[in-house]
Amino acid sequence: MKLGARILKTGIAIVLSLYLGLLLNSPSPVFAGIAAIFAIQPTIYRSYLTIIEQVQGNLIGALLAVIFVLILGNHIIVIGLAAIIVIIINLKLKLENTIGLSLVTLISIMETQSGSFIQFAGIRFTTIMIGVFSAFLVNLVFMPPKYENKLYFKIVNTTEDIIKWIRLSTRHDYDHQLLKTDIRKFKDSIHTMEQLYTMFKEERSYFKKNNPEKARKLVIYRQLNVTAKKSLDTLKRLHRFENELLQLPGNFMESIQEQLDSLIYHHEQVLLRFIGKIPTPSPCMVEQVYFNKKELFDYFLEHQQDYGDHHNSHLYHSMQIIASIIDYGEQVEHLDTLITSFHSYHHNEISVEEKSHE
Repeated sequence: MKLGARILKTGIAIVLSLYLGLLLNSPSPVFAGIAAIFAIQPTIYRSYLTIIEQVQGNLIGALLAVIFVLILGNHIIVIGLAAIIVIIINLKLKLENTIGLSLVTLISIMETQSGSFIQFAGIRFTTIMIGVFSAFLVNLVFMPPKYENKLYFKIVNTTEDIIKWIRLSTRHDYDHQLLKTDIRKFKDSIHTMEQLYTMFKEERSYFKKNNPEKARKLVIYRQLNVTAKKSLDTLKRLHRFENELLQLPGNFMESIQEQLDSLIYHHEQVLLRFIGKIPTPSPCMVEQVYFNKKELFDYFLEHQQDYGDHHNSHLYHSMQIIASIIDYGEQVEHLDTLITSFHSYHHNEISVEEKSHE
């Protein structure tokens, strides 16, 4: 079981909030620890947004708690009614993430039986905010995980597995049930890639000079995700319309296999070139053709002419396969262009693999 950075930061934030609560002689430092749990975030940017939202949410909870106690008292039914109103207000203000801590603030204030209620409410509110600011401080001091490394390796591992299945699919040599299971896993992996991309995008650089490089990398990683999705879409089409593939003329089927082999080879080369494993091609090599979509489309047109009935479902299905392959190929070509451009601006860029060992 791996101890993640967020788990470690949560523990540190709880300790810090409890310590500050005791240091400031808070009567209930445990509420600071609870607040720290709600406020911890995976990135500094999200922590900044969270602290703004939590201040608003806690103010709502504290003010309503004071109003309800002063007007209606602190009967359990009154607390329940106040909680409903707090939830409604948070939803109306689009502060859904603060509902939990707002309710903690509300209940912690309304449960008082003492006479100096306003002072008690202020102390409880301050204690909870200690926890929120402690979590923010921990996020600032302790560097967040290297989301670029995680994103890159997730993209590479997922793409390599998809490519292996595409090779097997064109040769009709695979376990259908196993492929069906892996396609579901690939969908989850694509979703994880999107989440990691968002985390990487939200990471803020401490040096402005790195901003142009970060912006170009974001464009590339977005295209890496798009290309991985297109490769998965191609795999799904090959799997779904396998019977149609088997009915294609021999020369057409051979062309599909050859072009897909060239395409996924090109995809693999581009991934390696991004991290500097292979050099960027010289200008005289840029025109090298990895994938010939014209040849593939010409075979499809010839295949279409063989069918007198253009409403034949077999023709529609084979058209989906070819369209998916061509779309995938265009995305790989676009990715190739972006990475070539990136290396022309950043010659000394350290590879992701090297960074992961620093």
